[in-house]
Amino acid sequence: MRAVRVRDFGDPRVLVVEETPAPVPGPGEVLVRVGAAGVNPVETYVRAGAYRELPPLPYTPGSDAGGWIEVVGRGADDGAPGVEVGRPVYAAGSLSGTYAELALCKVEQVRALPDGVSAAQGAAVGVPYVTAYRALFQRGRAEAGETVLVHGASGGVGLAAVQFALAAGLTVIGTSGSDAGRALVAAQGAHHVLDHGDPHHLTAPVELTNGRGVDLIVELLANVNLRSDPRALAMGGRVIVVGSRGKVEIDPRDFMDREADLRAMRMPNASPGDVAESHAAIAAGLADGSLRPVVGRELPLAEAPQAHREIIAGPALGKIVLVP
Repeated sequence: MRAVRVRDFGDPRVLVVEETPAPVPGPGEVLVRVGAAGVNPVETYVRAGAYRELPPLPYTPGSDAGGWIEVVGRGADDGAPGVEVGRPVYAAGSLSGTYAELALCKVEQVRALPDGVSAAQGAAVGVPYVTAYRALFQRGRAEAGETVLVHGASGGVGLAAVQFALAAGLTVIGTSGSDAGRALVAAQGAHHVLDHGDPHHLTAPVELTNGRGVDLIVELLANVNLRSDPRALAMGGRVIVVGSRGKVEIDPRDFMDREADLRAMRMPNASPGDVAESHAAIAAGLADGSLRPVVGRELPLAEAPQAHREIIAGPALGKIVLVP
């Protein structure tokens, strides 16, 4: 099979397509025929050698995919309804990496894709939607009737957060740095859309809430925004840091004045219960249509280096996926 392999940590050029043996599923495992593989920012940090936990070399990147079950290992279908050859699934985790034609997964890492959801959309589900759910509800404790600001709403996680929040009855303010991004966020149904390139954009949420401020900020680029985020918060508001690409200096008094909370999340810290709850919510949203993964760009597997460049350079417009 063809797979992207990384033999040395470095710039995107280390992502090279090679012919490799197809994985063989063992007990409790399945082999997935990859229709599309999702590209996530964290994979660029790992590839560069700049992440806390690094895989042994060589390795194939990727944890998200949409595709079909190709082979079922012994016992993998015990007590797992719908685990059968040919079943459309999305993978949220992989033993072998998803930037490949075939991906080896534990049976608990694959979940059914309902009718009408494509393999490319399935590749946009795993990391973005679990991250968004955890940020909003498990760490952010969002409740119906509250107002949330999604800071960087046009990427995979941002769009997932917008959709989850709308379905849960929140008022949603989304930001994006491009006209196309703002149009995309508006098309998802966000109540208000702002340009986060405007240095005064954080005064708008206060004006839009009659001077009160927002209850929750989902912060996807803390090193740029966290210093200024508190000015948009209501009394007792919360900022949930989901992503950051560097250090930032904040004034604690900005949080003290509002008795606000600064919280954070990191996907490897999710408990099995957190993950199971997230996927149950995802399954319900995919089934009723309130969750609609947006694929912004499809690239061939061999263009994985370009995908890594684009996801960091931005502006984000939905999910980037690789098609084997």
